Amino acid sequence: MDTADHLEALARDSAGFRAAAVRAGLQAPVEFCPGWTVADLVWHLAEVHLFWGFIVTTRAKDPDAYVEPERVADHELLATFDENVAALTDTLSTTPADTVVWTWTTDHTVGFVRRRMAHETAVHRWDAERAAGGEHEIEAPLASDGIDEFLQHVYGNRWAEQEPVGGSVHIHCGDVPGEWTVRPSGDGFEVTREHAKGDCALRGAASDLLLTLWRRVGLDGIDVVGDAAVAQRFVGATRLD
Repeated sequence: MDTADHLEALARDSAGFRAAAVRAGLQAPVEFCPGWTVADLVWHLAEVHLFWGFIVTTRAKDPDAYVEPERVADHELLATFDENVAALTDTLSTTPADTVVWTWTTDHTVGFVRRRMAHETAVHRWDAERAAGGEHEIEAPLASDGIDEFLQHVYGNRWAEQEPVGGSVHIHCGDVPGEWTVRPSGDGFEVTREHAKGDCALRGAASDLLLTLWRRVGLDGIDVVGDAAVAQRFVGATRLD
């Protein structure tokens, strides 16, 4: 996907998130964010949008100048969300993708921020849709891109304290292009975009695979071939807080 696709996805899924939050009601629990209500989820995403808008607008080289705002009252949450996502979308649309800013990964460009915001919003839309009692599938091309982003930037940057994965993992989207192989390498791992045999393979629709990596659905929602213990350790290897 290119950065225009990410901006389109951000707009679409922000609108979908808001609508789902209204259907669910602010006091509904959010299943995969323990202890959170929809109100907490709306505030979280509103502040995420505010934070990254600040980073891009100020061309920040580090996040220290950002001042975390006080949470607004529940009756102001949706209006605050609307304001923040509108400001973020405008900032991301008018700033060249190769502009250098601080990020928590090795890609220090606005293009990374556009991509991250598209995927952050898509997964939290899924959370909100679930809280509203509905089923939602992340659009397949976006989900495939989200798997790539997860493997390139999230996996390994947020290790959980657990035993090593202990084997290689092949991931294969069944509905859109997308294949990756993750292999142990020294103290870390390497990711290649290729079809190759792993100690285990994870196969399924791109949305299901992405939601498995973000631990919104379990391994029973996809096809696991080979060493199931490797698959379990692989999926559990990343802190998602």
